[in-house]
Amino acid sequence: MAKYRSDPVEHKVDLGVGVYRDLSSNTPILACVRQAEREVLAGQTTKSYIGAAGREEFNSAVEELVLGAEHCARRDRRARTLQTPGGCGALRVGAELIKAAAAGAQVHVSDPTWGNHAPLLGGCGLKLARYPYYDGATHEVRFEAMLERLQAAPAGDVVLIHACCHNPTGADLKPAQWQAVAQLLARRRLVPFLDLAYQGFASSLDEDAVAVRMVVEQVPEALIAVSFSKNLGLYRERVGALIIVSENAARADAVESHMLQIARSIYSMPPDHGAAIAARIFADAQLKRGWILELDSMRTRIQEMRDLLAQKLQEVRGDDAFGFIRRQHGMFSLLGVPREAVDRLREKHHIYMLPDSRMNLAGILPQNVSYVAEAFAAETRVEQLGGAARGS
Repeated sequence: MAKYRSDPVEHKVDLGVGVYRDLSSNTPILACVRQAEREVLAGQTTKSYIGAAGREEFNSAVEELVLGAEHCARRDRRARTLQTPGGCGALRVGAELIKAAAAGAQVHVSDPTWGNHAPLLGGCGLKLARYPYYDGATHEVRFEAMLERLQAAPAGDVVLIHACCHNPTGADLKPAQWQAVAQLLARRRLVPFLDLAYQGFASSLDEDAVAVRMVVEQVPEALIAVSFSKNLGLYRERVGALIIVSENAARADAVESHMLQIARSIYSMPPDHGAAIAARIFADAQLKRGWILELDSMRTRIQEMRDLLAQKLQEVRGDDAFGFIRRQHGMFSLLGVPREAVDRLREKHHIYMLPDSRMNLAGILPQNVSYVAEAFAAETRVEQLGGAARGS
């Protein structure tokens, strides 16, 4: 971020920072958020604490948004929700809860996974293990290898799974694969920890929650970390939630008590402003309709840039080696080139991305897509020529 900001070149391109950008390369305030914020501020009479659990109306609405109004976990009162400072707060509270309940349990995370998963979960002392997930050669999920590894995990271990829009790869499980994973988790008594940071960025709010709902129906216990940074654009407001599903209502009450103790020990009380905005949008039919339309527009823009970049790369390279970009979901894809190529893209072309070649497709614009494609093609040809020379 610092290198990008200090780069004086006008045609520089930021594909690194993980935020949504519109066609003006701005991370916008959604219209529904502006309206809800005005209403929240107009109706506020105090800035006092809201309590460690957060806003009750926010928590209830999040549960319904993620699990659905009639989900068995809600019907049987087995679900409890805690408002947290962003999805990161949800992940950390969940990690501390796991440690308190089963300190010896391992948390299995995908290889690769989001860079903050390790410090957020491992930072509290939990042992992390990796399960195979992404094949850099085929750009597909290594599903059989994933199942094989999880099949060997001890009962009681926790499995962290990206619910949709896998970060950093953009490669998601298919519906039949989710069903197989849910059955394995139930059979092996493994506890799913589902990270739902991009609901609505793959297909729609409901479709992106189908896998979560299916898994939770088949296992006795689950954790779900939810973030509204992306789909409501509330990045700096830190709006998130942790949903816990237990075997029965009595266990859920006990777990909720532990969740509140953990929250008090980490940050005491969650911030209110962003959650108040989100709750207003969820509760107002007109604002919610507006949100869904804006979310549809964001998702469509990213997919259009995926299609356009893949098309331009095919034109300049003469092959479809990067066709996987159009098949993946969400803001991110893993370009799959060595760090040396990433360094050249930055130094020679002023195109910035993470060292592992994760790129944010929201940084692609109609006015820079040809430039990016030509730079990618030039530097990947360098890698191919270098590989051929080493092979000979």
